[in-house]
Amino acid sequence: MGRTAVEVVDLVKRYPKAKGNAVDGLSFSVAEGEVFGLLGPNGAGKTTTVGVLTTRVVPTSGTARVAGLDVRADAVAVCAKLAVVPQRQNLDRSLGVRDNLVFHAAYHGVGRAERNRRADELLERMGLTDKAKAVADDLSGGQAQRVMIARGLMHSPEVLFLDEPSTGLDPQARLFVHDQISGLRDEGVTVVLTTHDMDEAHKLSDRIGIVDHGRLLALDTPDALVRSLPGSATVEIVADHGPGAAETLRVALAGLGGVARAETPPGRGPGENGTVSAFRLSVVTEPAALLAPAVDLLGRHGATVRDVSLGQATLEDVFIDLTGRDLR
Repeated sequence: MGRTAVEVVDLVKRYPKAKGNAVDGLSFSVAEGEVFGLLGPNGAGKTTTVGVLTTRVVPTSGTARVAGLDVRADAVAVCAKLAVVPQRQNLDRSLGVRDNLVFHAAYHGVGRAERNRRADELLERMGLTDKAKAVADDLSGGQAQRVMIARGLMHSPEVLFLDEPSTGLDPQARLFVHDQISGLRDEGVTVVLTTHDMDEAHKLSDRIGIVDHGRLLALDTPDALVRSLPGSATVEIVADHGPGAAETLRVALAGLGGVARAETPPGRGPGENGTVSAFRLSVVTEPAALLAPAVDLLGRHGATVRDVSLGQATLEDVFIDLTGRDLR
């Protein structure tokens, strides 16, 4: 990695009549050729931050630079250095796939010969050569996403902003898009990725910044973020119990020595008339050593263990630990 491709220093954005700042003193940098994941709950300030970096939102104060250029003082030059691939498909429905690419390149001042060459090259790279004349309405979700990535690359941007790049894609299309993002890193293109898919963020990102309420809560590599979580090993126990006993059991398990947190995984609350629950324990000791005390405790509370599994904490655990479980 070489020079800094994206730099944000003490960035503040306050919208008129808002009770607080959408972005509140945010600072971070992204190195050239890095895939940087910008994560946060809805309303955390991610969209506003990206809006500032892509010149669509004027900051209240602070500094933001892309490719060494100030987004306010050099907005036109900044736009020439970046590309944005939005979550929602926004291809020109009146044009074919290839014409969408060529028109975009022409808008950015790419010469006729170069834009034609580039269009053919990117259509082949994205597996879309046979779709060159197809219109947007005839494309699958995965095909449309690949076209939007190709369109964004037509003017050879230094920084590519990707918003939820694999939402709604089938597994094959998702893997293809992930491979393309990894390939961009190898070519020295800087990628700023926003996603709610924690597995995607962990897989693709060199580093991740987690923001909430407009402030940076954590910034590190995905693995380092997971290791920083108290209780990075997990024990998951599925147990039968009496009606309404799930919360009592969770609290009791949380009191065991070596347990940092005990929770019911999302979507795995009491089932079968409220008499079966999964409990996920984040532990700071050897997880296998906790099995006997946990099973014994559940037995003393009249519960019967159905299944036990050992594992590791995930980026999602880090995200929830930092931002909370409340819906936004």
